[in-house]
Amino acid sequence: MALDRSLVAGLPTFAGLSGEDTDAILASARSSRFPKDTEVFSQDEEARQFFLLLSGHIRVVKTTPDGMQVIARYINEGELFGIAIAMGRTTYPASAVAAVDCVVLSWPNAVWQDLQSRIPGFGANAYQTIGARLVETQSRVVEMSTRQVEQRIASAVMRLVQQSGRKTAEGVEIDFPITRQDIAEMTGSTLHTVSRLMSAWEEEGIVRSSRQKVIVTNPHALMLVAENRRKN
Repeated sequence: MALDRSLVAGLPTFAGLSGEDTDAILASARSSRFPKDTEVFSQDEEARQFFLLLSGHIRVVKTTPDGMQVIARYINEGELFGIAIAMGRTTYPASAVAAVDCVVLSWPNAVWQDLQSRIPGFGANAYQTIGARLVETQSRVVEMSTRQVEQRIASAVMRLVQQSGRKTAEGVEIDFPITRQDIAEMTGSTLHTVSRLMSAWEEEGIVRSSRQKVIVTNPHALMLVAENRRKN
């Protein structure tokens, strides 16, 4: 049974497409649920499908040759991911793990060329996604090599707030469970360093955090830390 187009109404990937084109894309899609902390696919697995996150948040995890895990990014609702075929890859470059319970649409790679040729807007949106992530990756490489650890951690938290922030009475909450270890893996730092800085920021009234929750109570102050413009 084909999926209803209302499931993807308003998502950037389908922006500008007609209802008929959207139906054509969804005709070959399959919907799946992934409980929290389960893998959608694993690093170096043969890439046979590409995906769109319908609800939830996905953690993209890269394991280095020496066994260290690095969180490359988080995928938010409405984003394509696992599009190895669009990059000319036969395997997935990283693992995709459900940060919360997720609903995911998937397509077999066999339909990729047909969708691109029949519906150019879909392919264009996919390549825009790849381009944006390459720019983000380049920015993070520069950040890792030029910024101090406090700036890197503040920048990472700010990115998460901008991408997945939810306003609350206390401030802006990152809208999915995230631990200090996760932040360490995003920034090339250690759990000890992240814990020390987060505790200091809590004392200054910049953030509030618990076991799996981070609320930025003073976004402007955190931005000043990220940009190394805070007065001593």
